[in-house]
Amino acid sequence: MENLFNSPMMAKLQDFGQKLGSNKFLAALQSAMMGVMAAIMVGAISQIVCSVGSEQMLGLFKTGDAVYNLIYLPYQYTMNLLSLWVVALFAYNYAKNLKMKSPIMNAVDALICFLIVAGGLTVVENPAALGGMSTAIMMDYLGATGMFVGFIVVFFSVRLEKFCVDHNIRIKMPDVVPQFLQDSFSAILPLFISLVIILGVSVAVSTTTGGQYTIPSGFMALLSAPLSALTSVPGMFLIGIFATLLWCFGIHGTMIVVPIIMPLSIQAAVANATAYAAGGIDALQFYPVALFSALAMVGGTGNTLPLAIFGLRSKSKQISAVAKISLIPGWFGINEPLTFGMPIMYNPILCIPYVLNVPVIMILTWMGYKFGLLIPAFIPISALLPMGFGRYLGSLSWVNFIWDYIMIIPAALIYLPFFKVYEKQLIKQEAEAEALEAQEAV
Repeated sequence: MENLFNSPMMAKLQDFGQKLGSNKFLAALQSAMMGVMAAIMVGAISQIVCSVGSEQMLGLFKTGDAVYNLIYLPYQYTMNLLSLWVVALFAYNYAKNLKMKSPIMNAVDALICFLIVAGGLTVVENPAALGGMSTAIMMDYLGATGMFVGFIVVFFSVRLEKFCVDHNIRIKMPDVVPQFLQDSFSAILPLFISLVIILGVSVAVSTTTGGQYTIPSGFMALLSAPLSALTSVPGMFLIGIFATLLWCFGIHGTMIVVPIIMPLSIQAAVANATAYAAGGIDALQFYPVALFSALAMVGGTGNTLPLAIFGLRSKSKQISAVAKISLIPGWFGINEPLTFGMPIMYNPILCIPYVLNVPVIMILTWMGYKFGLLIPAFIPISALLPMGFGRYLGSLSWVNFIWDYIMIIPAALIYLPFFKVYEKQLIKQEAEAEALEAQEAV
């Protein structure tokens, strides 16, 4: 294994990763992802409390009732609006990297542009409102699903403003005007130009598709369309690998494939429920869609729980801090704190095991079904539950429950050597940063 990490291929991958990290756009993206950690953690805590207290576990309240909705509210305004916060921080950091005078204005402008693209308006009934109707923002693409479109909007918006600054395309104010007013007026023309272009593209997409698609929904459709035919065992392998590869480049791969997988999973569970009612466990059938669970069986997409476990004793301050806040959410399958905190995106060293462990666990899970160790699910379970609980409730099989924890072993074996290399690099970087701070202090 040591020869692998010292090989020319790994050297090139690490060099590629360092070049990505030094890129102003991607460095700003990484800063933005780290910046939303607080929002992600608060959302995760809200989601966990709702899951534990719901009828599936403690039965303190029912999903959708007043208490549940109140506790779930922080999740709605953090994770379900994640793209908004990422876009704002991303644009701010990217503008700073480009030496823009007022990065906060760039962040506001990018946020407006993104809302125009992804936050469509709809009119809904509201008896308490004047006229009985209210205008609402559609949130479908304001969460993680719209994040990649947000990246494009940030690049376009900030770059256009940089172009306007470089070519002095702005409303000029006298020097006696306070700086904040100068910055505000300077942003008018770039924002206006951005919105005209964005609205033009949005109208073009809607018109050419007969109103069927917007920019974000059309993007998702283009990515997901080829996957709908991949419903066989080999197809599940391809879908799993594809989803994790997308995550490595900042695209929410899970959300892209879930609309395809979810109906298939429900259909399989309903078919097996009918079979179970007629002939018991022996009548249950294996459907390939069951393998999709291997994508996130051990701590969320990419089976990242071993990274959190390893990180608890890490000498790297960054890894240790991320691991401590990621362990419990990871047990519930919420691994955004770890995915964004390590980070895994644009990090070749961790992307390799992140992608590799999915087909390995799929193979083991397929063998589990093949040899009768695992029972196909016949009860649809969609609630967020800790590892093993969902698979037990879906099949009423303790073997299915234990299987999730057994799979920690192969996932950990795949992650360990890559984790060690990455940890060593971070420890060295942190030591160099501390030495530099000490020199500057003197």
